[in-house]
Amino acid sequence: MDDQATIAALRAGDEAAFADLVRRYQPLMLRVARQYVKTPAAAEEVVQETWLGVLNGIDRFEGRSSLKTWIFRILMNQAKTRGVRDQRSTPFASLGAEDGDGPAVDPSRFDDEGWWNAYPRAWSAVPAERLESKETIATVRDAIAELPPRQREVIVLRDLVGLDGPEVSEALEISEGNQRVLLHRARAKVRAVLEGELT
Repeated sequence: MDDQATIAALRAGDEAAFADLVRRYQPLMLRVARQYVKTPAAAEEVVQETWLGVLNGIDRFEGRSSLKTWIFRILMNQAKTRGVRDQRSTPFASLGAEDGDGPAVDPSRFDDEGWWNAYPRAWSAVPAERLESKETIATVRDAIAELPPRQREVIVLRDLVGLDGPEVSEALEISEGNQRVLLHRARAKVRAVLEGELT
């Protein structure tokens, strides 16, 4: 079903259309919610609240974005609200300004004239089992969790949810240029953590 047919079916109370939507997005929604809350149970509650928001708001959905973008915007808002509510303290690193958190790439990687002098190690030599191990996945998850909030939102929507740049810009209400900068910084930080883990 395309978006228009799905929206019409949801507005008509079609349970099969809703079940299909849940089947399609639920696993990804749980992974995204898990980036903001501490427990799997809290992530499940966030996703349930999101589905309630979708059902309650479908009549007001104007179609200015794709249905998927709209659903994930609701999810992100629910997850952020729940994460803030559940969190007793804020990490010191997240208090700084987004644009003042240092260079995206370690300056020691460049020579005096600005050329690369230390290329990242090729991961093709790392066995696939190690790249896909629970430890490596946990390292990536932890690295994403430590990112400043806006960088975390952008990398989650781009690399976990699979939205494109304009969709992320629209969902977060930021410029495309800002979205690209945040994504670059987030990926560079996660890559640096992975390099430390895999070297």
